[in-house]
Amino acid sequence: MFLGDFIRRAADSWPDREAVVDVSRGPRGRFTYRQLDRRAGALAAWLRGRGVGRGDRVGLLCHNGVEYLDALFACAKLGAIFTPYSWRLHARELAELLRKTSPRALLYGPEHAGTAVALAQEERGLQLLAAEEADALPPPRAAPAPPEKMGEEDTLCLLFTGGTTGLPKGARISYRMVAWNALNVLVHEARAGDCTITHTPMFHTGGLLVYTLPLLICGGRVVIMRRWSASEMLQLVARERPDFFFAVPTQYQQLLDEPGLAATDFSSVRFVTSGGAPLPVPLLRAFRAVKPLPFKQGFGMTEFGPGLFSMGPEQAEPKAGSIGRPNAFVEARLTREDGRMAGPGEIGELLLRGPCGFSGYFGEPPPQEVDSQGWFHTGDLARVDEDGYYFIVGRKKDMFISGGENVYPLEVEQALQAHPGVQAAAVIGFPDPTWGEAGRAYVVLRPGAAATEEALLAHLRERLARFKIPRLIRFIPELPLSAAGKVLKGELHERERALEEVVQVPAAPAGPEVGTRA
Repeated sequence: MFLGDFIRRAADSWPDREAVVDVSRGPRGRFTYRQLDRRAGALAAWLRGRGVGRGDRVGLLCHNGVEYLDALFACAKLGAIFTPYSWRLHARELAELLRKTSPRALLYGPEHAGTAVALAQEERGLQLLAAEEADALPPPRAAPAPPEKMGEEDTLCLLFTGGTTGLPKGARISYRMVAWNALNVLVHEARAGDCTITHTPMFHTGGLLVYTLPLLICGGRVVIMRRWSASEMLQLVARERPDFFFAVPTQYQQLLDEPGLAATDFSSVRFVTSGGAPLPVPLLRAFRAVKPLPFKQGFGMTEFGPGLFSMGPEQAEPKAGSIGRPNAFVEARLTREDGRMAGPGEIGELLLRGPCGFSGYFGEPPPQEVDSQGWFHTGDLARVDEDGYYFIVGRKKDMFISGGENVYPLEVEQALQAHPGVQAAAVIGFPDPTWGEAGRAYVVLRPGAAATEEALLAHLRERLARFKIPRLIRFIPELPLSAAGKVLKGELHERERALEEVVQVPAAPAGPEVGTRA
């Protein structure tokens, strides 16, 4: 296994091949592999001159751009640990993460100059470098000597979990994990030299590891969008001719709503991938009615993969709702609460094992999620059918018990999304004086659609057992989402608690955004 300086090896193999297109930089945003290597070398020399070495953290606070790759590859040259922070966090949360990870240097984009300066005032000894200053760094006179004894378990980067509650934890992403994930991508999806468009935040595994780094390891081309825009995505598909790209269902809905979708040339696109949440069949059919593209679906997480499961386009409708089968080099199994293996159709916790797992959390004791046999307990509940296809049914922490029966919110959400007027839905369990807990649903209607609470409840009664039916449905303009595209159910719980404090007794509907059920 070749460890460490990925970009130097790529520059040796494909020096003049275009590697990255940073859309926000316009005509000057196109970089060959040789140019990427020189940029990383210049930054590595600057960092080394300020005492950064093996194991030191180098932070980044920036919107998507080539800066992520400059910093990542510079760290690989030094044996340092690339540590990108979410620019969506509050300044206090960022300060906590910096205290926990203690970076020696912090690179920042122009939008975050004030935050970076404030952080440096709190963190003594923190070296700051603005993105525009990094662009002007001179190339080094000689390549930095690679750190000694780099091994597969050395940490390349820290990626913070996309959890929906609490301060994120930094997952230690090793060179081993990166290499095996890249191999999985090549086995199941990509070809050497392919092109993709990266638009999901690059401080998350979806933006950095799903396709970006695997393609740059094998000579591909990555087009980087600074921020997501459905209209710009269509322009880039036509101009840059990608072979495939990844998006979450909400983004496919936004593309479908774009007037220019039908006229956009997708002839270069071999397939598209949907992940982050189950792809509703109505959305799949509506999109393919305009653009008959093959849709692949998959599943991954910060701590594992992220390329864990995949499902080919031929199964998109027959196995609707499935995440597919485990990828090569990934073991998966389901265990019931009594510890025994779950059989076909039974619900159990998803456990994973294989060489593309993380190495624990930075600054934390060995993770309790990994048992003595090396199985990672994901906290996801799933079932597997007789053909070996896995279906996520929810999170253990999201499941609630109503009248003594287990309710899995994801099942109710999928049933709601099968209604033609529903664009998105989220269900939470909330204390109920009669049933212990009962469901409350938050629904986002499609543009121009009209649906009443009673109509949606009638729709659910045709599909679900009575105990699964939410006791109340609220209509809202949009669901609160994390940077990774996950619904922030903790925020929905807080909304409910706030409403409970303000309204102590059931009230009549206050307007078109709120519905109640006696």
